[in-house]
Amino acid sequence: MKLTALAEKKPKSNGFSPRKKGPSGSQYVVCVKNDEYPASLEIRKIYRVMRDSAATKLGMLRVVDESGEDYLYPEDHFIVIKLTPAVERFIRSAS
Repeated sequence: MKLTALAEKKPKSNGFSPRKKGPSGSQYVVCVKNDEYPASLEIRKIYRVMRDSAATKLGMLRVVDESGEDYLYPEDHFIVIKLTPAVERFIRSAS
């Protein structure tokens, strides 16, 4: 079964680690690739990541879009970033 083979394959990491968190415990990434999802992901846009260990094992991230919904995307489409407390407060207040 193809899904099983995918689950057993070790994903290449782009540095994403479930332990890297901002001051409020949130994780943020910036989109660097949107080949398969041009309508859903914007290059250079900052997205909040929700913890999902099952998705991480498959090389995916659970990303919250501007509608407030979360979806799975390949982790190689993003780079983890650390926000300053002021920027994180601004992003949270804008949502």
